[in-house]
Amino acid sequence: MPAPLLMMAATLLFATMGVCVKLASEFYAASEIVMYRGLVGSVMMALLARRQGVGLKTRLPGMHLWRSISGVTSLCLWFYAIGKLPLATAMTLNYMSSVWMALFLLGGAVLMGAQRLDWRLMASVLLGFVGVALILRPTLDQQQLWHGLAGLLSGMIAAMAYLQVTALGRVGEPELRVVFYFSVGGCVAGAVITAIAEGGLHTHTLWSAALLLAVGVLATTAQVCLTRAYSIGRPLVNACLQYLGIVFSFIYGMLLFKDPLTWHAFFGMLLIIGAGIAATLLRAKVAPPAKDSQFNPNET
Repeated sequence: MPAPLLMMAATLLFATMGVCVKLASEFYAASEIVMYRGLVGSVMMALLARRQGVGLKTRLPGMHLWRSISGVTSLCLWFYAIGKLPLATAMTLNYMSSVWMALFLLGGAVLMGAQRLDWRLMASVLLGFVGVALILRPTLDQQQLWHGLAGLLSGMIAAMAYLQVTALGRVGEPELRVVFYFSVGGCVAGAVITAIAEGGLHTHTLWSAALLLAVGVLATTAQVCLTRAYSIGRPLVNACLQYLGIVFSFIYGMLLFKDPLTWHAFFGMLLIIGAGIAATLLRAKVAPPAKDSQFNPNET
């Protein structure tokens, strides 16, 4: 399958996963959903690694640990936001990771004593945060605002996770191994958080268990499609196509959850999409990613 079609499939699967997360949030805490997502994902990745002959033993447990901590934290915050915010809003805030990456790049340039900063990159960052302000404007009541901030923070931590994934790629870690340890980390961390914060696991119904299984299968399948797309396609084309996930989430939200749409939120989404694409294109010119890094910066 061509890379653009793989990328479109991945974004649709991630958006569908978001629907299942939102539905499952009626039965489970975010940490519990993360736990089951990690459980299903680790089993699927272990089977896939065995089929492809990829060993799971690693010489870099510390790097995998830090990548898992940042990735799982981002995932918990994202699922928490999905549970209470309109689906498209939660997805958009998480996709701010491209803008956060640009901000980190600018911050690094300042610390290194750069004489000149790329004003286009600065403009894309500012544009992204204007979009965030417009999106959060309709949700100023305290409860929804906290969920909005959680979604925004999930995007920032996702950007940190991508930096760690890039570092793992540069030292030769296979993608399947990285995703496997991330899934294991999500399962363990989700179980610990659930035990401490929730007092234990919730009981299942056939419907709720099916939702949990769907979250894990959809997320892992989407990750495989995305990784394959980045391995055979053009990274910048893939990076732009990933924003179709926001469009799919918007359609799901309107059809399934009757999510209201204000002009503030709609315009804010457009600004964030534009800022993310611009930041991705400019980052590629300023600091191109490693050739062996095939991961999407917006997938934690």
